[in-house]
Formats: sequence, C-alpha cells, structure tokens
Amino acid sequence: MRRLLQIAVLLVFVAAGGFWWLASSPQPLPQTPFAFSVRPGSSFRQVARELAEAGVLRHEHLLIAAARLFQRDTRIKAGNYALDVPVSALDLLDRLTRGEVTQSALTVTEGSTFAQLRASLSSAPGLRPMLAGLDEAQVLERIGATETRAEGLFFPDTYFYVAESTDLALLKRAYQLMQERLAAEWGLRDPDLPLASPYEALILASIVEKETGRATDRRLIASVFINRLRLGMRLQTDPTVIYGLGEQFDGDLRKRDLLADTAYNTYTRPGLPPTPIALPGLAAIQAALHPANTAYLYFVARGDGSSQFSSNLAEHNRAVAKYQRGAR
Repeated sequence: MRRLLQIAVLLVFVAAGGFWWLASSPQPLPQTPFAFSVRPGSSFRQVARELAEAGVLRHEHLLIAAARLFQRDTRIKAGNYALDVPVSALDLLDRLTRGEVTQSALTVTEGSTFAQLRASLSSAPGLRPMLAGLDEAQVLERIGATETRAEGLFFPDTYFYVAESTDLALLKRAYQLMQERLAAEWGLRDPDLPLASPYEALILASIVEKETGRATDRRLIASVFINRLRLGMRLQTDPTVIYGLGEQFDGDLRKRDLLADTAYNTYTRPGLPPTPIALPGLAAIQAALHPANTAYLYFVARGDGSSQFSSNLAEHNRAVAKYQRGAR
C-alpha cells in the first residue's frame, strides 16, 4: 500500500513537472508579428481555443489550467494584442490578465471639417460605431457640448485607443481637449483684441488655419483680420465663402460666388462668420490670440506657399498684379 502511495505521489510530481514544462515552453508563432483580438465578454476557454487553433498554443487546456491554477481565469482583458516573439502559455496568461493591449491611432488633422472628421471616425479600425444615424444636435448632446454647431470644436491631434473603444468616446476626448486648450490660450490672450469670447477666437483661428500656407505667415495673417475687425472692414476671405457654398463649390471660386450672399460670405457680410469653418490647430489659435503687431490690411498668395502683405489698397493692387496676373 505504501509502495502504491509513493508511485502515486511520483506520478503527480511527474505530471506537475510535465505540465510546468509544457506551460512554460514557448511555442513558435505562426507568423511574426502575430496579432489577435479579445472581444469584450470572451472567456478564457474561448480565447484559449482560438489561440490553439491558430498555432500559438500547443493545446488550449494549457492556458485554461494555468489560469485556474493561479486563479486568474476571470481576469482576461479585452483588446488588441500583438506577439513579436514566441510565447508560452504562462506568458500569454500574464499578458492577457495584465491587458498588454496594442493601441490603434487616429490622427485628426488641422483644417479638416466636422464632416471629414466623422468620415475618419467611421473608417477607423477597431472603433465601435455609435455616431451612425445621429444628427449634429444629437452628437453634441451625447458628448456634453453646449454649442449648437459642431464645426471647429475638436482638437486636431493623434488619439490612441484600444479595441472596442467607441467613436463617440474618442470624439468626446477631442472636444474636451479643445475646450481645455482654448480656455488656457484665451486666458493668455493679448489685451484689447476685438474678440468677445473664446468661441470667436476659435472662429478666427479656423480662418487663419485655412489661409496659412507657411507657418511663418500665420501671425501676420491673423494681424490682417484683427486689424480689419478693429476698423469695421469686411474680412473678405475666400475660405469662408467656399465653406458657405458647401457641396455647390466645384473647386473654382468665381466672382458670382463672391457676390452670392450666405451667412459665411465675408465679402457681403461684416464681422466673423457664425461658426468656425474648420478645425484649427494650437498654432492657429495662438496666432489669433497673439497676432503680429502690423498695419497690414491685405495679403495675397505669392504662389510658393507664402503671402505678400500690404498696408493699403494701392500696394495690394500692385501685389495682386505681380503675383496673380503675372504683371511686371
């Protein structure tokens, strides 16, 4: 009887040693890197089966047994995972329960519109769609925005997210970041600007964003618009007209377009347009709130990305003749 007990104990040790060897031995990956996803609500058994079928595990029971042995079978974390080197069942257990997930990224670019941002969100891999079917007012309500229009409210940046994040949550992050950055910059603004609120600064920054060809011109362009606002001159900026035309704009801005009155036509209406026309970046916001100290009232594109600035109409007409009509 004692002999049988000794044999049984030995078999247990052998089995335990065998299990430990198998569980701690890396299995070659079917490909490098090997990416896989764990969906919310997935069980260890389900994930282990999928990894075994993919060839990452020798057998699904290795991961299941290890999870139960260490009492970690209910702590699996959803997300995207990527393996660059062969891993053992114990390595996988550690990664899955610590949530070593890979992150995807979405870059929101300066000068893009809200419509373009929504299109980017809808095509971003791994984002769970919640914006589909919501109109603009509903979107603003869901993210806790107090504004009535969405244009310009989202900070251009690169946003990282894990699998099964929602497009609505990412949009809310972009909104909150814009609110934080705009409030901080508004508190540091130059004195005596003809801007009544942070929202007006956002509108002007969006125009500066669309008009800037070179970063070095940004504060000079802002100075032109600030000077015009101070004098009560119309801004007369093409990007606002184009925005107001919407889908009617065919890529060619004509004189009749400049004369067609819309809420965004700054040739026919004084002051700022009612909303931003795009997403301004931090540099454009700073330029709007810290414009260069100039007497400039006009600028025209030189054709190389830079602008020629003028303080009076006669100078501006000569610049237009030189740079846009090819006169010498």
